Amino acid sequence: MVILNTRHKLLAVGGVMALAAGLSVAQMFGGRGFGRGRGGFGGFGGGYRGMGSPDEPLISTEGGDTVNEETVRTAREIATHSAGADTPVWSNSPGFEKDVFTFTRIIYNWTSSNPQMSRFPGMTRWINDFPDCDLDISYRLHQMTSLRVDPDGRVIKLTSPELLSYPFIYMEKPAGLELKDEDVAILRKYLLNGGALMADDIWGDTQWESFAAQIKRVLPERNWTELKMDHPVFHSVFDLKAKEVEELQVPPIQRWARGVNTGLYGGYGSFRGDGDPDMHVRAWLDDKGRIMVICTHNTDDGDGWEREGEDVEYFKTFSEPRAYPLGINIIYYLMTH
Repeated sequence: MVILNTRHKLLAVGGVMALAAGLSVAQMFGGRGFGRGRGGFGGFGGGYRGMGSPDEPLISTEGGDTVNEETVRTAREIATHSAGADTPVWSNSPGFEKDVFTFTRIIYNWTSSNPQMSRFPGMTRWINDFPDCDLDISYRLHQMTSLRVDPDGRVIKLTSPELLSYPFIYMEKPAGLELKDEDVAILRKYLLNGGALMADDIWGDTQWESFAAQIKRVLPERNWTELKMDHPVFHSVFDLKAKEVEELQVPPIQRWARGVNTGLYGGYGSFRGDGDPDMHVRAWLDDKGRIMVICTHNTDDGDGWEREGEDVEYFKTFSEPRAYPLGINIIYYLMTH
């Protein structure tokens, strides 16, 4: 199976740098992201279909750039929109171009029939935080670990014949996810054969229930396990010291910038759903305890990666100590277990 072969190659090169175990998060993340001032807090309205048709393959980023879902291949080929975006480009050793970790974003089908979705007509769907999120987390993985990392990332549909070449896939804001029967069968095969899925930026009970119902079709025999701070995923590269998972919550930068004090999540008024406001990290485990699916609920790690250069305070409060360490830990753990 291609997935397992790829993972074995990653294991061979995936030892964590000694620095990651010995230095603080603040020391490790110096350099990029500082001193750029406040800016770029727009981004609403991305994700609308071109031509007004739900079947039209054109979709816009938060920066207003048009992306063709049928032809897009990498994050690097799409214009960035986050203020001060300057993600470095690097190269891997000759002969190892394919033996690398690739941050792989899924282009998924979207349903507009869910009542929750009608409350968010500007919801940016699979393209939310793209491409800056993908490029930034790829760079930080390259910088913080000894994993060889593809600098360009990948964008792919579940139905692509190339899917099995990528052992990690990512879904952003999948509250409106709609899996076709073909998708269900493919994703089931992918997960059972060593692949891993991360989902992020789902808010409130209704959005969670919508996502959970769709993903349950893939492996109906599996149930969610609530991961607590003693799980090794929180300590695989960075030893996260939070007492509770809720302390790792990352608000969207727009809500943080408003400074609304609701008493939730450090007073930033980030919760934008219904029901339970607490952050959760939930997973599906196989019979040997391997994580097949992991979901960060009531948090926006993608924004923490995407927006790192827009405001020093946001970077130091959320990107540096929360979003990046947790994201790096999750990806590294998935690729080495």
